[in-house]
Amino acid sequence: MILYNVLIVLAAFIGMEMVAWLAHKYIMHGFLWYLHKDHHKKEDEGFLEHNDFFFIIFAIPGIASLFIGLQNDFNFFFWIGLGITLYGMAYFFVHDIFIHQRFKIFRNSDHVYFQAIRRAHKMHHKHLQKEQGECFGMLWVPIKYFKNARKSKRALKA
Repeated sequence: MILYNVLIVLAAFIGMEMVAWLAHKYIMHGFLWYLHKDHHKKEDEGFLEHNDFFFIIFAIPGIASLFIGLQNDFNFFFWIGLGITLYGMAYFFVHDIFIHQRFKIFRNSDHVYFQAIRRAHKMHHKHLQKEQGECFGMLWVPIKYFKNARKSKRALKA
């Protein structure tokens, strides 16, 4: 039963990357662009953005699943909610803390994976309008960014 629950959490976590990619491309860069566009501005206008409302929007399914699962003896909804919530935590740490440096920690990571994520996100933000974007994922990015990060790391060692 423990393995089954762990698999549900992992499936929900991985599924959230796909949900986040689709939501980012088609909702945030679509009909809810008015909430997301301040995230693409170059000037720093403060700590909070309209884009931060997506935290609430995306937290609702996780909270609802956790609640329903708790009310029903920790059924599968609880484990789905846990996977969604863990993805939300990963998003906060990777996107808000590591990439955008909302808190000035984890600044000097030279790990290939983190450099690839940071570079892919930078490429996403080079587009200031909602059209013609790229790299809509957060944890999974195109392989070319890993290759570039490895190449840069080797060049620094030489």
